Amino acid sequence: MQPKKDDTPIKRMADLLRQGATLTDLSCPACSSPLFRFKDNTLWCEQDQKKVVIVKEGKQTPVQMAPQTDIAYDKLETTLLNKIQVLEDKIEKTEDVEEIQKLSAALSELLNSLEKIRKIKIKT
Repeated sequence: MQPKKDDTPIKRMADLLRQGATLTDLSCPACSSPLFRFKDNTLWCEQDQKKVVIVKEGKQTPVQMAPQTDIAYDKLETTLLNKIQVLEDKIEKTEDVEEIQKLSAALSELLNSLEKIRKIKIKT
């Protein structure tokens, strides 16, 4: 059976839940996909792989742009999540114990890095 085009975003959404993100009752204004909330209260659209800011009607959007460091952290976080997904897929497909050990070590490092980035983002 061939994987469907939609399997990848759904799989990534499941991974977000396993990593501690919360599924909200909100949907993305761009694609209508469900939004996830990280522990730092950031809303995330996994379908678009973008941070989402919800502005209630009658309220103004923040005029100030996010500092460059926030943008860099968001981009790094997205990259790490994508790399984690790639490694997870490789671990799932391989039968070689040594390869699984190497991939698991790399996965552990990526998860540690992701945790550090998220802690830094919470502090800023």
